[in-house]
Parts: sequence; C-alpha cells; structure tokens
Amino acid sequence: MRSLRHVVRSAVLLALSGLCVGNALGQTVDNLPLGKIAEQQTRHIATYFPGRMAGSPAEIIAADYLNHTFTKMGYSSRLHPFDAQFLYRSQNTGTQSQQQNLHSVHATSVIADKAGDAPQQIVVMAHFDTYLPQSDADSDRNLGGLTLQGVDDNASGVGVMLELAQRMSTIKTHYSLRFVALSAQEAGEQGAKDYLAQLSPLEKKRTLLVINLNSLIVGDRLYFNSGVNTSSVVAKLSRDRALEIARRLGIAATRSPSGTSCCEGLKALDSEHIPLLLVSASDWRLGKKDGHQQRAVSAHFPSGSSRHQGQIDNLQYLDRYLPGHLAKREKESVRILLPLLKTLANPPADA
Repeated sequence: MRSLRHVVRSAVLLALSGLCVGNALGQTVDNLPLGKIAEQQTRHIATYFPGRMAGSPAEIIAADYLNHTFTKMGYSSRLHPFDAQFLYRSQNTGTQSQQQNLHSVHATSVIADKAGDAPQQIVVMAHFDTYLPQSDADSDRNLGGLTLQGVDDNASGVGVMLELAQRMSTIKTHYSLRFVALSAQEAGEQGAKDYLAQLSPLEKKRTLLVINLNSLIVGDRLYFNSGVNTSSVVAKLSRDRALEIARRLGIAATRSPSGTSCCEGLKALDSEHIPLLLVSASDWRLGKKDGHQQRAVSAHFPSGSSRHQGQIDNLQYLDRYLPGHLAKREKESVRILLPLLKTLANPPADA
C-alpha cells in the first residue's frame, strides 16, 4: 500500500498541473490583470481541496500544494507541523446534558520567507483550513465537514496572499517578507497561537507588521482595522494608508465602527503587541446603492455571511447569487494591498 505522503505528493502534482499562472502564449505574471492570480488560486484551492479541516488528508494535501507554490515562486518555504487541541461537545443520548471531550489534531501550517536588506520583516498571513465541527450541533447543522469548499472562509484570503507573494517575489526589498498560511485557526485560533509560540523574543521584536487576510468576498465592503495594541504610528502607515489608496481608486473600504471587537483569530498576537492590519469583508448592510446584490444577500445569505456553511460557501452558490463578486473583491484587495506592501517593504529614505 502506498504511504500517505506518496498519495499526498501525487495529489499535489495533479493539483499543480491544473493551475497555470499565465497561458500557453507565454503571458507573464506582470501582464496579468491585478486580481487574476488571486481569483485563479481561490477557485483552484476551493475546487481541489474541499474539507481542509486541520489534520485531515485534504489539509495535508493543501499544505503541500501551498509549500510547492511558494517554492516555485522562489521563496524559502517550509511545512510547519504542530499538535492542536479543541473541545468537542457531544449530546448525551436521551438527556439534555452535554459532554465535553478534548480532541487532538496534527495540523500543518506553511511559512515562506524572502530575505530583504534588513532582518526586520513584514508578514502577510491567511488561514487555509476550513471549519472543523466542534459539537454534535455543528454536525446536525451541516457546519464544516468534508464538503465545505471554504471559498470565502478562507480560500479568498489565501488567493490574495498568493498573488501578493507572486508579484513581490522578484522585487528587491529593504525589509524581509514572510507569507504564512495558517492551519487550525478554525479550532480556537490554534494556528496563530502556535505561530506565536515558535517566535523568539528577537523575532517578535523584528516583526514590523502582520497583515491578516480573512473572508474577503461576502460583505458590503472591505474593512481595514488595526490591532488594539497597534501603535497609532503603525496604524497610520498601514490602515490609514490602505484606506487612502482605496479612496483614490474609488473602492468601497472603511474602518469598523469604534467599539467593534478586534483581532478575531489573532488575539494572541495582539496581546503580545505585535502590530496588526486586519483585512476582511463585513456583513452586508441593507440600503446600499447596489439593490440587486443587496436583495441577493438578504434572500440567500440570511446571516449576512457564508461562514462555515457548506451549502453556501462554495463556488456554485457564490457565482449564482453574487455573480462576478469573487473576481471584483479579489481585484480590489490586490489593488489596495500590493502598492501598500511595496511601500511598507521599501519605505522612503526620509520616512
């Protein structure tokens, strides 16, 4: 019988063969429209790697695919395996009581580095795992599981991250770059906690900013927020600059209202005062100009999002009820974040 690693590698080679950035006519990455790579990667990951639950075969194959992809771009990329635990709540038969059991999974994140002139680094991060059912109630409601494509949550963030990595791969930078695809985020932020635990005090100090990309499609607009413990200086250089770029390009983007909870998924990093820029799409708000899309969201996304729902967070459903929105949102994200990342990685001499 072939080993799991052999099966994984065969699956990765098949997945890689299914995605070609550029085309047979020799079109280069620089000639591709902004957002095209992100859309291709989002669709590819969702199609080839559904059910990317931490510790599952699909997660292992997806991690290997991301590792190969970063390596092909020229990054120093590696798989980072770790053990994660989460509580599973089961319903006792014939009673209303619940029982909690601690479950363990062996997850794998991917970390890709590109050295700059200086050791300080800017990190772009996105989780690639899909929701792992954590109770009998989750299973009864069909949340997560083997069929969840996780297009919005969070192939969309990974797709944008991969396009940023591709376009930054040939650019010489002053600061070093790191791209991190986290796993086990859907199991109580275990991926971020593990990433933080492996950083030395010096590496934490050298982390100038973490840009986290999460659920970029289903929402009324893009939201850019800083961490609670991110300094006003860093917020001005990252969040405020991103919003300025968006305004200049005519892209709907804003900050979350004051008092909104911060740092979902990255509370561990924020507590260590690691600077954060959090990019996501929020719930849809009714009454905006695009009445057609608002009616579609109201009717087909009752909670205002697609999180964890296999029957909704898939390509067929999103393309039907939000036609063209995946490509639009991926393009908008790259148009804002690429110039921002270039400026952050190569700051003006007088900055």
